[in-house]
Amino acid sequence: MNKSQPGNKSYQGSEFERIFIACLAVVTAAILIYLTIAGPLYQKQISYRTHPDVIAQVIAQDAVNMYFLAPILIIAAWGLFNRSRWARYWLISTPLFLIYYAVSYGIGWEWMAPSYEGNSHFWFFYYLEVLIAALLMMIYGLHIFPAKQRFIVKKPQLRIYSILLGLFMLMFGMMWLKEIFQLYAEGSTRGYEAAPTAFWLVRLFDLGFSIPLALLSIYLLWTRPDTSFGLQMLMYGFFLTMSVVVNAMGLMMWISKDPAYDPAGTVIFAVLMLLSVVGYVFVIRGYLRKH
Repeated sequence: MNKSQPGNKSYQGSEFERIFIACLAVVTAAILIYLTIAGPLYQKQISYRTHPDVIAQVIAQDAVNMYFLAPILIIAAWGLFNRSRWARYWLISTPLFLIYYAVSYGIGWEWMAPSYEGNSHFWFFYYLEVLIAALLMMIYGLHIFPAKQRFIVKKPQLRIYSILLGLFMLMFGMMWLKEIFQLYAEGSTRGYEAAPTAFWLVRLFDLGFSIPLALLSIYLLWTRPDTSFGLQMLMYGFFLTMSVVVNAMGLMMWISKDPAYDPAGTVIFAVLMLLSVVGYVFVIRGYLRKH
């Protein structure tokens, strides 16, 4: 079977593209592992210019990068080296989260706060590599999915799932909007005084990126399901990886008794992670189900 033809479901681009992206995934995994080891979780060589309470969330993020994201990238690379069709599912699950991570770690610190010290800017080019790699892996990952794939599900099941996901995404958005409007009205809100840059970065990303992606996913499942296979896998990969990180952060905030810890938010994030897992299985079964 010729694997170099775009019409083939095992299509993985040219030989150069396949090997290049596989090597890039390995390098990116190695960088994530290195940054975790050098960070506050282990060697503490990297210090971040932010409030000490935020470091618990950084530790959670680094742990997920090393023990969850890096293995996914290595598995994807191994699959690409071996021309395995399943490699695309592993690869496409990482780019959007890596973009979120690289931007957050590259610019999301309190650079203008004189009371905080940090040296993470010396690792700028590592974050830059992750950002560039994520962009290339995203483009390649979307390219190797079939342009058209039948999506076969029962409409009542899709309706129930759409309502549940949409409802909890709106609850998620309302939670952030409540804090923003509280800040407007009172001049402060939970976590804002300690890390205002991180406050705005998280809410900008979630309200302008994460939540719209989830709603777009629902819309495409109803309007263009047969032509959005790769895009759905990209978005659900982001939901899964991001939900793991957010729940790990919530756990670390609870363990460290962070004053910004919000039990209600933790429940919402736990439910969103469950919906992400259920949604991923539901969607991928719909695409892989035999006619």
